[in-house]
Amino acid sequence: QVQLVESGGGLVQAGGSLRLSCAASGRIFSVASMAWYRQAPGKQRELVASITSGGSTNNPDSVKGRFTISTINAANTVYLQMNSLKPEDTAVYYCNARLRRFSVGPYSDYWGQGTQVTVSS
Repeated sequence: QVQLVESGGGLVQAGGSLRLSCAASGRIFSVASMAWYRQAPGKQRELVASITSGGSTNNPDSVKGRFTISTINAANTVYLQMNSLKPEDTAVYYCNARLRRFSVGPYSDYWGQGTQVTVSS
């Protein structure tokens, strides 16, 4: 099986910073990409940042310039550095990995359990 374990969430004041971590473990042959999503109460889950195995990154405009995604490929670990946090960033943040467990077969999506980020005004 594959497990994604997140850490680093918490309560922070507006303007502050947090760093989220996510480590994927288990039987993993290759990782195509890793990403962070978030879901606020009453809203749909949305992409926050993604990074491919080649290092290409993507951010929506709402977090561009404030959030930075990075990874240690060899450790199947991804980080999300969040700066200049705003109350509207409050959400449960989920780690995602698109990977395959064997040398053949399709890539599949795996998810972490989520970590709460609360930004107070």
